[in-house]
Amino acid sequence: MAVLLCVIFQANGQASRTWVSGVGDDVNPCSRTAPCKTFAGAMPKTAAGGEINVLDPGGFGAVTITKSITIDATGVEAGVLVSGTNGIVVAAGVTDTVLLRGLDIVGLGTGIKGIAFLSGLTLTVENCRISGFNLRGLSIESSTPNAQAFVSNTLLHDQTNNGIVINPPTGITNTLVLDRVRVVNSTNVGLAANPGSIVRITDSVFSFNAGTGVYGTGAASISLTSSTVSANGTGLALFSGAVARMANIDVVGNSVGFNTSGGVLNSFGNNLTTGNLDGAQPLINNHLGPI
Repeated sequence: MAVLLCVIFQANGQASRTWVSGVGDDVNPCSRTAPCKTFAGAMPKTAAGGEINVLDPGGFGAVTITKSITIDATGVEAGVLVSGTNGIVVAAGVTDTVLLRGLDIVGLGTGIKGIAFLSGLTLTVENCRISGFNLRGLSIESSTPNAQAFVSNTLLHDQTNNGIVINPPTGITNTLVLDRVRVVNSTNVGLAANPGSIVRITDSVFSFNAGTGVYGTGAASISLTSSTVSANGTGLALFSGAVARMANIDVVGNSVGFNTSGGVLNSFGNNLTTGNLDGAQPLINNHLGPI
């Protein structure tokens, strides 16, 4: 049996842990001593459920992920620099989980989407920076029912359109959880939640987005806790049955504090709304209920 397993391993040429380096080569086996040059080069040499580690600083290129995988660049500068295309595309199976950690994903103003989650069960993004994309910095649109995306300690800045968009296919629900995420200086919307979206936000910032800080439509469900929505065109906008719940939120310094035409906004009564140029008044509810 041991001999058979060895033969299978040699035949598929995959390892549970592979390596990339700024001075690697994709003809290498992606081992610790003979690393690959790009994430795309390492992907077919890494077994499903395995991990690609970054040895040293470098630019490792765009990649499409079709299986459970971890890409980990903890402690080094790992760039995904693209022009006119997507940075990282996740097109995985219905039970697959993907983790991206420590990446600097840059679109140079012409990149399309920084991370596009097209299919797969779970996407986790940790300690990343995403900038310079002309459609979306992060796009959650998984065709997998009840797909989930978890984003933490991540900065999205200077997108030439939208920062984060969650837009599931018709009839599909996607959930997005943001913790310690900053979305700043988008030309349009910081966060847009479309029909089929469930969004849970804690300890996050949406600021200096020229359009709207946080936007929901079509029965999207949004909760915001201990976060700041400031210096946007509109702070929070809700349309077509979208519902938002707020607790310990600062909505300050926006041109328009709220636009809730067709949506429902609920407050726990401990939010601050001040300095908005349209004169939005403080939320004074002492219990959950429409304002």
